[in-house]
Amino acid sequence: MSETYAPALLEERGERLVREAYRKDFRERSAALRDADSWKLERRQHFEEQGSPSRDALRRGQWEESLRLMAERRDDLAAAARKDERQGHVFHRVRVVEEPLTPYLQWELHSLRQQAQFGARVRVVSAESVFAVERSRPLPELVVLGGRTLFSILYSDAGEPQGAVRFTEPGVVAEWEHYIKSLYESGEDIASYFERAVAHLPAPTSLPE
Repeated sequence: MSETYAPALLEERGERLVREAYRKDFRERSAALRDADSWKLERRQHFEEQGSPSRDALRRGQWEESLRLMAERRDDLAAAARKDERQGHVFHRVRVVEEPLTPYLQWELHSLRQQAQFGARVRVVSAESVFAVERSRPLPELVVLGGRTLFSILYSDAGEPQGAVRFTEPGVVAEWEHYIKSLYESGEDIASYFERAVAHLPAPTSLPE
């Protein structure tokens, strides 16, 4: 059972990073991890991901091409999995899902299912299960790296990446790590969710502007 409340997250207790600074800091901290767990919480139902040919194909309405391009990254996923294994690093992801699925989320669930085939730990929780903690605002987009750093990832209203706020205060990091873990423990494995709710869906026919 997931928690019935979420911790506070006050931006003034962290450090705002523009997009490039966030990406650089994330890469450096991730590369330094050894024998550690990390946790990601995704709440938004639409992102404007950048740098993904498969995502670009989805944006053009080319569903089969999008899935074909996604399949081509298997070698990259295998290499990333070997790197994590060498570092003793386990990355867990919680994906909050609203149904009916947005075109973006339908695409992302295909992507997450593929990542799980290479060892990623991914679970799905329903939006209804977190409504009780979202009375004032939706849950943030978060990554906890190795129990030491919390990034609150920022997006525009359209889902475009805009950097992050970095938190290193141990109490703040620990509270959110505990919360994301609780969601993960209550979630459904991506493989079973995909087969039950995604695999049978037709190609998305309407894409956001």
